[in-house]
Amino acid sequence: MLKIEILYYVKNYILLIAILILAICFFIPISSNGQLKWVNVDADFQPLPPNFHVYKTENRFNGKPFIAYYAKAKLKDKEIDFTTDTTFKRRLTPLEFYNKNAKPLLVVNGTFFSFATNQNLNIVIKGGKLLSYNVHSVPLKGKDTFQFKHPLGSAIGIDKKGNADIAWLYTDSASAYAYASQTEMIPLKDSIPTHALDYYLKSSAIDNHLQAVVMKKWHMATAIGGGPVLVQNSQIKVTNNEELKFIGNAINDKHPRTSMGYTKDGWLIIMAIQGRFPGIAEGATLTEESQFLVELGCVEALNLDGGGSSCMLINGKETIKPSDKIGQRPVPAVFIINKK
Repeated sequence: MLKIEILYYVKNYILLIAILILAICFFIPISSNGQLKWVNVDADFQPLPPNFHVYKTENRFNGKPFIAYYAKAKLKDKEIDFTTDTTFKRRLTPLEFYNKNAKPLLVVNGTFFSFATNQNLNIVIKGGKLLSYNVHSVPLKGKDTFQFKHPLGSAIGIDKKGNADIAWLYTDSASAYAYASQTEMIPLKDSIPTHALDYYLKSSAIDNHLQAVVMKKWHMATAIGGGPVLVQNSQIKVTNNEELKFIGNAINDKHPRTSMGYTKDGWLIIMAIQGRFPGIAEGATLTEESQFLVELGCVEALNLDGGGSSCMLINGKETIKPSDKIGQRPVPAVFIINKK
């Protein structure tokens, strides 16, 4: 009788352990796939103005180790100034930009660039002036050799009144302004490496949504380009096919990321995701990056240059750890926030 009772309890104990193991296996992935838990870390970066805050997360995402920071700044706060800085035929580290610009509140990398020429490949606007232009011609390969595609690059801009906007832009050194479309467009394909604005408009009378293309002058005080756009109308919508930033399945690879967006209630969001540190910080895909920005309330957001370029300084102090072995990678342009 005693043996039967012992066997009964042993069986129940084994069953209980099995249930617990199943529960752990089932619930842990659910919690790790949920929203990130952000912790305010303002104390680590003081002094900060009242309408500027810094957040960090270190909780796992999709079962992988994850580290990211984001800063938020009130767009219409008169005590905060938004600007950019760029170089000519050279690159500087974010820390060098920080020292060059009288130690601003925030410095973050922005544009894609050419390693060979140190040239920005995206727009930069400072004080309302175009300092750098989008590169619109992408050479094709294989059977399409000697053919080009002409995508519109995306950028985030802030006007004099503190209103933010993300748009797809045509730029030309012959024009003092960028021309903006609020709708993504299928890139033109032809055998002409460069083309004028009127050619672009005549060739693109209808966009991929069967709507008439409307290109207007983009009156921004500050802007920096990158791409692709990640969020539109508060929903994930990655426009890599239109902007041709990443080839094939590269958008699904995990890397360090830099991105910017803005919320309906007037906050600018700047995010930096650490990556390429196996077992410590794996990075994120473009879709995951988009998800984080939507969860933070971004109405629109876009990706900026990532990988070894990703770096965000607050009061000169690094947030994420850059993935390059040498530390901060020199870049040709940065976005800056100053305390007035």
